[in-house]
Amino acid sequence: MYPREKIREGMRLYAVTDNAWLAGRTLATCVQEALAGGATFVQLRDKRATTDELVVQARALMPLCAKAGVPFVVNDDVEAARASGACGVHVGQDDTACASARAVLGPDKIVGVSVQTREEALAAEAAGADYLGVGAMFGTPTKPEAVDVSFAELASICAAVSIPVVAIGGLNERTIPQLAQTGVDGAAVVSAIFAAADIETATQRLRLLVDEAIR
Repeated sequence: MYPREKIREGMRLYAVTDNAWLAGRTLATCVQEALAGGATFVQLRDKRATTDELVVQARALMPLCAKAGVPFVVNDDVEAARASGACGVHVGQDDTACASARAVLGPDKIVGVSVQTREEALAAEAAGADYLGVGAMFGTPTKPEAVDVSFAELASICAAVSIPVVAIGGLNERTIPQLAQTGVDGAAVVSAIFAAADIETATQRLRLLVDEAIR
């Protein structure tokens, strides 16, 4: 069980995996480099994998995250999170509902929820979410269907809830500084980490930028 009081710390630089950027590397190697560079949270996201495949991937990544003291969750698939023993799951508005995920995983696991509005944020908090992922902040090829969220809406969400909030969507070295003064707890990053030729160095740069923008 990952201590709930440390979840907010984990939001600082939240790494979301994407197998499309492996370029011949193993996912475990890429995650290890991201952790070495300063990633503070890891989400396994693979929309094309079956539950069994996600369990295998999760079991390969969990020891790396545990050694680094970093929480590890599975995207969408509550059963894969349960079967693998992951710290928890991250669900969207169209995925397994937060309350249902909590019912399956129990009170000690992390449940994160994607939201885009203050109303969704309040509903997720009331349903028992441990943290919120807000976005997309900028257009991103990872989720082209996502509607962009304004910085005003992000700030409104952060002010409305008491649980941690991480921004996601098109966040990179150019856009992370714009998170300053929003009240957000960190940045969730996909391609700016996993598409990098040198993941550890890229993650180090991103971590510095996050630490400067969010104090």
